[in-house]
Amino acid sequence: MTGRQEPYYVDYDADFGLSGLTEGFTLSPAPEDTGAALGLVTAKLDAYDRECPAGSVDHLSADERSILGYDTSHDDWGYAEELREDVRGLVESPLADEAIRAVWRAAAGGGWDPAAHGMSARDWLRCIDETCAARPPRKIPGRRPAPSSWWGAWRPTADEVRDDVVAEIAEITKMRSCRERSAGPLLSPDTLSALEEVAAHVDPDLGFRLFLRALKVHSVRIEKARYDRLQALGERFGHPAALIDVGLDIAWPPIDTARRDATWDFGFSHLAGQAHQDWCESREEIRKTVGGDGIGQTPGSAAAVLLEDTLRLLRSALPDAAVTALWAGASDRPGSTDGRDWLRLVADVCRERLREAAPAYTPVVAPARTELADPVLREVRETAPAVADKVVSPHWHPVPAADVMDALEHVVTRIDPDLGFRLFLRVLRTLSVPLTQERYDRYQAIGERFGYGEYHVSDVEHLIEAG
Repeated sequence: MTGRQEPYYVDYDADFGLSGLTEGFTLSPAPEDTGAALGLVTAKLDAYDRECPAGSVDHLSADERSILGYDTSHDDWGYAEELREDVRGLVESPLADEAIRAVWRAAAGGGWDPAAHGMSARDWLRCIDETCAARPPRKIPGRRPAPSSWWGAWRPTADEVRDDVVAEIAEITKMRSCRERSAGPLLSPDTLSALEEVAAHVDPDLGFRLFLRALKVHSVRIEKARYDRLQALGERFGHPAALIDVGLDIAWPPIDTARRDATWDFGFSHLAGQAHQDWCESREEIRKTVGGDGIGQTPGSAAAVLLEDTLRLLRSALPDAAVTALWAGASDRPGSTDGRDWLRLVADVCRERLREAAPAYTPVVAPARTELADPVLREVRETAPAVADKVVSPHWHPVPAADVMDALEHVVTRIDPDLGFRLFLRVLRTLSVPLTQERYDRYQAIGERFGYGEYHVSDVEHLIEAG
């Protein structure tokens, strides 16, 4: 299609197309007639028209948009076109009408059955298509008039993912036959077979999204390993993690603070990294961080690892002044905390979150990874002379960098090398310490031994000096 826009979900993080429409049917009372059902379709399109792309450029002038290559007149590839593409794929497919009806009812929750109103499944989809076609393109600046190179490079071919999607649907069929758990009254073998047909003969992406919607509607319990596979499939399609997550019934494993499943930073060092110019050390700010469990993490994990770090510091012999210096160096927010009072507030908010998300969890402080103390200590001591004359926030409640480095050494040698290394990485950013490639590589090696996520240590990669 000439001039096709980026797909709807490149700029939005919710479900889209036909699977997004079926979600609207599950969240609304069952329509009494065809007119009311098409009213839900119109409501979904209206909701899209009120949304704004994540990458909106409406703050730019028309000339600036034109220079950057943005279409300033209309958005001609949005939710309605994604919905029409899904619909046309099913209408023109070799699937039997009964199979299409089964897929629709499974994803939409069975509240609206076109057959009960004298319509075939294909006729119902044609009505949806006509409703979309009757709407003029919405007028909104901020969408490029051609697909991005990122999208062209990202989207897999059908052959690359078809078998994997079909295999996941087949696993649910096996789960039913083994009676591990009922998959719900509407997820019959015939329905699952129809979903497989969509993935195999229409579009693997559409089959995947409708399959996810059916799992959510019928509360099919998904084990963590299967959930990880679904997330990996979604990532291959370029879908946001929320499209898979929201509404899925996942059998989460117990919280384990020793399990390193965060992609980025975590714990007390992550909290420090959330500080910014307008950030204040308040209960509400802490709550935002402790509620931010990563994709694939058991609910409450962020609070648990932060609580463990905080308890280590609270129970240590680290003086209050050193606690304040440590926070200043890691957060670049000096002068606004008061030693252990700050730590007690953090611990209190963590416990609140855990009571909500994981009431059965009992906080523990695991033994420190002391076997890595020597390599971390060497890195801290090697850096200390280079920052001896520096000051954290010199124009606002200055804190000598030497005090920060002394506190870091205390953490590494007497509390926990893991926590000390994570805070050390934060301090490097605060003080803009230049790195050699060799030193950065050593940091990467230490991070790997601690089990850090893919992008944890790379947060300081920008400090490597050229040449």
